[in-house]
Amino acid sequence: MIIGKHKLKNNIILAPMAGVTDRPFRVLCKKFGAGLAVSEMVTSNSLLYGSEKTLRRANHDGEVAPISVQIAGADPDMMAKAAQYNMNRGAQIIDINMGCPAKKICNVMAGSALLKEEKLVKKILESVVSAVDIPVTLKIRTGWDKDNRNAVTIAKIAEDAGIQALTMHGRTRACLYMGDAEYDTIASVKEKIKIPLIANGDITTPEKAKFVLKYTGADAVMIGRAAQGRPWIFREIEHYLKTGTYLTRPTNDEIHETTIEHVKDLYEFYGDNKGLRIARKHISWYTKGLKNSAYFRAAMNQIEDNNEQMDYIHLFFEDLSKKNKYIAYEDNTNDKELVVR
Repeated sequence: MIIGKHKLKNNIILAPMAGVTDRPFRVLCKKFGAGLAVSEMVTSNSLLYGSEKTLRRANHDGEVAPISVQIAGADPDMMAKAAQYNMNRGAQIIDINMGCPAKKICNVMAGSALLKEEKLVKKILESVVSAVDIPVTLKIRTGWDKDNRNAVTIAKIAEDAGIQALTMHGRTRACLYMGDAEYDTIASVKEKIKIPLIANGDITTPEKAKFVLKYTGADAVMIGRAAQGRPWIFREIEHYLKTGTYLTRPTNDEIHETTIEHVKDLYEFYGDNKGLRIARKHISWYTKGLKNSAYFRAAMNQIEDNNEQMDYIHLFFEDLSKKNKYIAYEDNTNDKELVVR
């Protein structure tokens, strides 16, 4: 998988997710095998460049190259300046968001709302591509709604504008994250363009990744929600694609070590108070489905002290490992794909 001059180590990519794919999570997913990890969306509004949130999102210290930063906006000039700003702060790939379905983004005619405005799409893409000397990629959906699927048209506009890779989430904006991903639409777009195509949507297991690559003809897959609490999904998919066999799942001890490593990094990145609050959701994801984890998560969310939070994580996993060193899931877990093979 090649984007511009960057040859990725594999074709398995972490999707940009607001409030999730911060630097600590990107670093962790790359450690577990992600070939590329796209940052949280950064606004194109230059008035916000000095904000704490924007500066933090533009922080790539210690991150393994290539560094991909996603920007969003509806004004071609502002988008071009945002691309330059992030390039100057270390971005090696600029990704343009035309796929976010959130109302607050679409209401300002950004994200997937832009799919309605093909002429504006062309202007934005050309402005950004001409403003930087690093590769520019684009993420889109299949269209605005089921009656207005224009992904093929947008893909051709992107290719003509100089976009060097296209990611498609297989749903319309109106679908949000409901229903099944439209792999037929992704396949039809792949047939019409020469630039690399990255398929995104409902890829939760190694088998699904292999199926989507074969069915759509895509050059790579992008993993989003399935990586939450499961950063090792990248090595599992890579192993399965190479060998056709399943990689042994992490033991309780490895999940324990990964959780602690991640939480410590969150404390360092955000500071103790904010880091503790942000860590709660990740701890919940890591322990989802594990025996007695419902009680653990409920109690964890009441803790307001960093040392206490860390101690409670240790206690939970140490108790789990006394009973079974391997993954011990509740019998009634809904996460069937997590069953040990």
